[in-house]
This record gives sequence, structure tokens and C-alpha cells, in this order.
Amino acid sequence: MTRGFFACSAVTLFFSVPALASKLTIAVQLEPPHLDPTSAAAGAIDDVTYANIFESLTRFAEDGTIVPSLAESWDVSEDGLTYRFNLREGVTFHDGTSMDAEDVKFSLDRARGDDSTNAQKGLFAGIAAVNVIDPRTVEVTLSETDGNFLFNMAWGDAAIVAPESIDTIKTNPVGTGAFKFSEWVQGDRVELVRNEDYWGEPAALEAATFRFISDPTAAFSAMMAGDLDAFAAFPAPENLIQFEADERYKVLIGSTEGETVLSTNNKKPPLDDIRVRQAIAHAINRQEIIDGAQFGYGTPIGTHFAPHNPAYLDLTGNSPHDPEKARALLAEAGHGDGLTLSLKLPPPSYARRGGEIIAAQLREVGIDTEITNLEWAQWLEEVFRSKDYDLSIVAHTEPMDIGIYANPDYYFQYDNPRLQEVMSTLRGTTDPDRRRDLLQQAQTIVSEDYVNGFLFQQPRLTVAKKGVQGLWANAPTQAVDLTGVSWSD
Repeated sequence: MTRGFFACSAVTLFFSVPALASKLTIAVQLEPPHLDPTSAAAGAIDDVTYANIFESLTRFAEDGTIVPSLAESWDVSEDGLTYRFNLREGVTFHDGTSMDAEDVKFSLDRARGDDSTNAQKGLFAGIAAVNVIDPRTVEVTLSETDGNFLFNMAWGDAAIVAPESIDTIKTNPVGTGAFKFSEWVQGDRVELVRNEDYWGEPAALEAATFRFISDPTAAFSAMMAGDLDAFAAFPAPENLIQFEADERYKVLIGSTEGETVLSTNNKKPPLDDIRVRQAIAHAINRQEIIDGAQFGYGTPIGTHFAPHNPAYLDLTGNSPHDPEKARALLAEAGHGDGLTLSLKLPPPSYARRGGEIIAAQLREVGIDTEITNLEWAQWLEEVFRSKDYDLSIVAHTEPMDIGIYANPDYYFQYDNPRLQEVMSTLRGTTDPDRRRDLLQQAQTIVSEDYVNGFLFQQPRLTVAKKGVQGLWANAPTQAVDLTGVSWSD
């Protein structure tokens, strides 16, 4: 007992002062497929690059508000169709070239172009023209008023990039952020260094390392051993109690924009039948999934909307756990003898653990699942791009992204003209009360069409050494923003 006490004391002393207080090693679970946030759907890209490497005209603050970024201010025409952005003076890209209105035009035209590979191309669909007034002024004209426009410009997908470095952006990202890309050791880490020529307040950290650790057990071991200073979106919630009881660490529990859903291919038989989708929804026991896969961390949802949003409707009552009703609906749809569906799962632990639980729940009502575990790149290719799946589990971490349901080409292939009309009206509406009403209409339509199995809102679980200050507790967008992080004495 005495030997154990002295060993623990020595470890505590070792942890009390970081070896290099100007550097930080932080882990995330998923390695990005590349480092261009403007040409892929992988949120893991934004984890590394948002605000750190790349910046947009506006940006999200931790509380979800929209604040100036590369645009220090803007003016909006009386009819709401023209935005004149006043760009900050003296901004340079990491390669030393200046950032000006031509780069903004290049970035927005590239994002909305016919050959654009931007995963959120819809954010730019309402742009009719981008005109350079002078090097520090750019004017964006919309085809119709859009109450979300400044919000859209804060996404990582709207990052301002330069034509001079675009050809190598995926492996050598060049942005305007407070950190510069240094090295990517694939399968292990990305290294960043402080941008000494940053236009704003310089980062307190001289350097930062993003480590990629997908296995929850390995994540716990690396954090406990002191190999890491922090772990954002910690993948082993069952271990949080140990960190909370350890004076060397602190645990941050916040909110995210991550709606975790049982993604459903709405065009593919038999899932094109609403009765089958409804049966799946009633087969699901949300709390059992939250308890089993998340160890109690998570908020049940009944539609694709974050519970902390003021416009949120609790629609979990549309799809309560009711196995008998699920069996009756399957029989009514002609599947009384059961059916078999594919269930393709990406790497995160909530998906792999949740998939096993959901498979058991579906089996109880007569639906067998063929589970395939995919790496992230495989998931993006098979599920997201090729739509070659029946069911999947994924957290959609983009902020207030219910608009994806108005895109019939999105990977769950849901096509409802009524919802599309609601979302179109929302884009042209600025009145807060009217916008709230339209958002609630959209939530209700999506819920009552049983587009997906709506599971839970992901919490933001972060573990850090006690001396690490300035990490976001909440995640208004998928990001690990290190621009305000420092070590305390």
C-alpha cells in the first residue's frame, strides 16, 4: 500500500509542470483523409484546420454566435441581396502572399462552381455574383435574401484559400490562421507551428501536435500515461469517472451540433416505404443506446436539430420504443417474415458500439443486419458518395444543418418538395419569429417522415491536464480551436 502511494505521488509531481509549456499535444479519434476543408465531408478535417490553419470571412465563437474573421465588418443593402465585406488590412497567407479580395472571389467562385467538390455546395447556391471592388473590399450579390448567409460563411467549407497554393492544399494546407502547417506523419500526427506573422492576436502556443488515436482503450492509456496533454471528443466515456477523480486532470462536458442518426437510404427498397422506416424507428430504444454506447452521455432526439437551439422541438414522442408496433408495421408493409439490411459503420466508438446495440434491437422485431465496419475513407466512398448502403450510424456535426434534408442528392436520398419549399422560404426570411416557425415546421416534417432513426445529440467530452486553459467546452461547429489555448502556472 505504501509503495503504491509513493508511486502515485511521483506521477502527480511529474504531471504538475509540462515539460514544454509552449507546446501542446492533443488527440482526436479520427485522422482526416486530407487537409482541405473545402472539398470533403469529413469533419475530422475541421478538427485540425478550423481557425487554426484556415479562416473564413466570419467565424463561430464558442457560444455559437457569428463574429468577424477575415472580414472585419460588412454592409448589407436595403433589399438584403448585396453584402459588401470590408477585409482586414495586412493579412497574409502562410507562404507570405497577401490575402485580398481576389482570393475571396476565387474561394467563393470555386466553392459554387459547376465542378465544385465542396461537400456543402448548397451553402453557396444562392450567390449570384462575387465582385472585387478594391483589394480590401469584395461584394457578394445573392439571387434571393438569405437570413443564413453570414452563418454559412463561418463554416470550414467557406475557408478562404489562394489559387497559388490550391494544387497542394490537401497535403500542404496554406491558410491565414494563427498556426502554420508543419508536418503530417500519416497514421500518427499532424504538426503545427505558430504563425509569427498572424494578423490578429498571436497564439500563446509555439507549436501544437494533433495525434490520431481511434481505439478507446488506447486513448485512455495514452492520456493516463501522460503522453497527451488533452483529448478532444474523448472516445471512452466509461473512463471519465477516473479522470474526474484524478487531481491531475479536468473533464469538460459541453454540447455539440452533432445529431447522431441511424442514416437510412430512403430511395432503396424496402426503405423507400415509410412503414419500414417507421418500424425501424419504433424498434430503437434510444436510452439503451445512450447508456450502452455512451455510458449515459447524450440527449435523446426525435428529429435532426440540436436540443440547445431555441427553436428545438422535442419530437421523440413520434418514435417511442414500441416493438409490437414495429412488427405490425413490417407485416403491413409485406415483411412479416422479416428482412435483412446492411449496416455500414464508420470508425467512431459511438457508431461501432451503437451499431451492435441497434442490430440487437432490430433483430427483436424481425430485421437482421449485416454489419460491415469501414474505415473513414471507405465510409465516405461507399456510403456518402456512392450511396451503397441500407443503414449506417453517424453524427452530423455541422451547425444547424437540417437544410441537408432539402437536398434530394444527399446520401440519404430524401426527396420531399414540401420540406424543400419550407427551407427555401427560410432562406429568404429574416424575421426571428417567422424563422423559428419555419424551423419547427422542418423538424416536424423530417420527424414524421421517419427519414432517419434519430438517436441522440452528442455531448462534447474533453479530457485535459489541469494546466491546459482555453479549450472549447462546447462545439458550435466541429473544430478543435487552439488559437486561445495556453498553459497556466
